[in-house]
Amino acid sequence: MKDNVITMAHGAGGRKMQEFISAIIKKYFSNPILDRMDDSALLPATKGRLVFTTDSFVVTPVFFSGGDIGRLAVCGTVNDLTAMGAKPLYITAALIIEEGFPVLDLEKILASMKRTAVEAGVVIAAGDTKVVERGKADKIFINTAGIGAVYGGKTKISSVNARPGDVVILTGNLGDHEIAILKERENLKMRTSISSDCAPLFRMIKPLLDAKIDLHVMRDPTRGGLAAVLNEISFASGVDIKIFQDAIPLNRAVKTACSMLGFDPLFLANEGKMVIFCGSKHAEKALKLLKKSPQGIFAAIIGSVTGKNKKPLVTMQTTSGGERIVLMPEGEQLPRIC
Repeated sequence: MKDNVITMAHGAGGRKMQEFISAIIKKYFSNPILDRMDDSALLPATKGRLVFTTDSFVVTPVFFSGGDIGRLAVCGTVNDLTAMGAKPLYITAALIIEEGFPVLDLEKILASMKRTAVEAGVVIAAGDTKVVERGKADKIFINTAGIGAVYGGKTKISSVNARPGDVVILTGNLGDHEIAILKERENLKMRTSISSDCAPLFRMIKPLLDAKIDLHVMRDPTRGGLAAVLNEISFASGVDIKIFQDAIPLNRAVKTACSMLGFDPLFLANEGKMVIFCGSKHAEKALKLLKKSPQGIFAAIIGSVTGKNKKPLVTMQTTSGGERIVLMPEGEQLPRIC
């Protein structure tokens, strides 16, 4: 393709668009399913129950330490499937590109999506491309959908299944993703390095499923962070949850940034962490299995479900020994993060 930037013609459905698809899209996403170039992807039959998700990704900057919008899109989609105990199988990728976006940058994003799809073990089975006029989008947006098969054929994993006595596990340091984005966007000078935690998580979770750990809830704490996820689970299951501030794993750079900027780490977005509720008898075994994965080496037990309640609350015992209510986040702490 001769053009150095994306033009309106690349989304117009004619010769330029066909050249663009052949020279750029198929260069990175080519596979037997997508190469048929039908209006829909014809997928092989799959045994067991299916899990389906959809998501959209917007982030500034589109390239950041530890990833980019392409890696973010694949990871965010497959992790939503993983949170339901499903093995990710297929995803779609629809691109909304602003006129004038550099073709070289687009190729970097597509190459990143390909690498991450291979890492996650999924096939990019279908997609779409739209080009909008300058000023009508912020460089590039990516919309995805994902299909997975429930691993082992059965699952009781759901936000409504938290039970009194459950142990709450967090699989790693809070807030790395959001602080990495903020550092680059605002050009913050920090003595310690920080990278996004963006990663596909099925390989980390699979040993827990193989070991038949008594898993009740799994959620990835993206927008709204740990506080939002715990409140959603508390409300859905009608249970009180108590966590311990001292037990929550935090990177030193995140602690520094939160102190400097007045952020609460409980509200920070993450893209490579899982919050897990499991039966107390299986908690230590789950923790050992998680720590064998590169994404789970900082996993920790951070709390428990203390009981049923018609007006459920999430509380945290603070470092000083006090107790505070962990509220659902209000508004957006830092916009355009995922």
